[in-house]
Amino acid sequence: MKVTGIIEKGSDDRYSIRSEEHFGSSFFGGFGDTVAEAKQDFLESIDEAMAEAAASGEAAPESVDVTFRYDLPSFFNDFDFINASKFAQYAGINESKMRQYKSGVAYPGESTIRKIVGAIHRIGAELSSVSL
Repeated sequence: MKVTGIIEKGSDDRYSIRSEEHFGSSFFGGFGDTVAEAKQDFLESIDEAMAEAAASGEAAPESVDVTFRYDLPSFFNDFDFINASKFAQYAGINESKMRQYKSGVAYPGESTIRKIVGAIHRIGAELSSVSL
């Protein structure tokens, strides 16, 4: 079973993860002060749902493949080693605006999101081609 966890920073500065996918009467969710804590809580909710299904005789998937989708504040919290200003330069985005996106004060438009995702994918490709 494929599950997409949608990670968002809330107005209380905590992180939540929700998913549209579920099985039986169990839905998945997680909360935390950091994205890492919210991910752990989310994965535990999946484990609990599987145990609950097994205990009640409901059909449950043999395995669950989780991918995560981030808002920008959550992305920069989870990948806190990425400097937002340097990333903005790399992506061709105004540094001040990127800091606003990172903090959740402003939200990027569709074309800016495409630039950001493109830059993330370029970084991934560059890193995966490195040898030491």
